[in-house]
Amino acid sequence: MRLLERVRKEWFMVGIVLVIAGAKLEPSVGVNGGPLMPEITVSYIAVATIFFNSGLSLRTEELTSALVHIKLHLFIQIFTLAFFPAAIWLFLQLLSITPINEWLLKGLQTVGCMPPPVSSAVILTKAVGGNEGIVVTPLLLLLFLGSSSSVPFTSIFSQLFMTVVVPLIIGQIVRRYIKDWLERKKPPFGAVSSCVLLMIIYTTFCDTFSNPNIDLDTFSLILILFIIFSIQLSFMLLTFIFSTRNNSGFTPADTVAIIFCSTHKSLTLGIPMLKIVFAGHKHLSLISVPLLIYHPVQILLGSVLVPTIKSWMVSRQKGVKLTRPTV
Repeated sequence: MRLLERVRKEWFMVGIVLVIAGAKLEPSVGVNGGPLMPEITVSYIAVATIFFNSGLSLRTEELTSALVHIKLHLFIQIFTLAFFPAAIWLFLQLLSITPINEWLLKGLQTVGCMPPPVSSAVILTKAVGGNEGIVVTPLLLLLFLGSSSSVPFTSIFSQLFMTVVVPLIIGQIVRRYIKDWLERKKPPFGAVSSCVLLMIIYTTFCDTFSNPNIDLDTFSLILILFIIFSIQLSFMLLTFIFSTRNNSGFTPADTVAIIFCSTHKSLTLGIPMLKIVFAGHKHLSLISVPLLIYHPVQILLGSVLVPTIKSWMVSRQKGVKLTRPTV
């Protein structure tokens, strides 16, 4: 029973494994021109559905109030969309001399360029990972991997606008009229987006397995997994050190937000964006692999570290209260 409960809780992770296995068994179903017609159903309908769903679920009133924390917002922005991708780029200069698959390394760079999760439970993550990510992430991808993308710059942004920005805005407009119903019924927004995302992942790997020239070696995959674990732990420690300095001005609660918001990356925004930026690229699935690994790793590390970080935050907050002078 405990195993079933665990599977039910982590159904999305299980789903990723199953759709990749399904793509391996019968790739012809999800390739371009196949029965699923992903060039239409995925590139436009599926991506637009995810962001319309995000627009419906995004509580603008809470997001607006969160933006008053300008310093916190700015720190997360700079770390996520400037320091993170630049640090990964420097690290990859060293890794380029190793025998690790070059497309997995390019995929690692795309991870660095991604914004935090749009639909995170942390409101500040929403504030950081909204429209900034939609604009900055493609620019970063083109800056670090420009020659790898075969799609014209203007085409990338026009498709991003039509399939990401427009559905997000429409979702927000619709939310204004049915807000009370949404609050009362609480539709499963997360589950809907996750199911659509599984379809995108499935068609991406169908393209891979239908191409006999693509080969992924186990050695590269294991090394990438180890590197991703190391990157997340190192950056979480780095943000903790920066945000707990005496002159940082951040509270213990701010530090917790910084640790998770600055190091987490959005799979929901990332996979559709890679699908647009690298449309038609024969190595798209290999480029996507590091992001697919990064997502469960960040959840695993989060679940392991949350109790420790929570106890640290509580003890620090108690310490602050005890050191306050009595009036």
